[in-house]
Amino acid sequence: MSKIFLLTSTVFGALGVMIGAFGAHALSGMLQETGRTATFETAVKYQMYHTLALLATGILMNRYTSKWLDYAGWGFIAGIIIFSGSLYILCLSNVGKWGAVTPVGGLALIAGWIFLFLGIWKGL
Repeated sequence: MSKIFLLTSTVFGALGVMIGAFGAHALSGMLQETGRTATFETAVKYQMYHTLALLATGILMNRYTSKWLDYAGWGFIAGIIIFSGSLYILCLSNVGKWGAVTPVGGLALIAGWIFLFLGIWKGL
């Protein structure tokens, strides 16, 4: 599982840089027109922060064995996809209903942090 989380974090990291650059350059006019620049930036920031959390989880798994670390990694993956993904779709489509999906991703990210805490707590 560690290898999956480590590899996924590298993919999410690369995608975060590419998506951020694409938003800053190719999409900047459209994002400004629709007032979604800050939303897009939030999606990229949260993707990158939680990519680092996923990377740390994968590294910790090489030292500690805990089901909580498994749960943490999957929480971060689900959260990145749902939270950032829904915001990217919202920005590109300007369909406000996608904003209703975002809190589900936020809950997955919060769960990831709680599971990471439990993994470290029980692993040390």
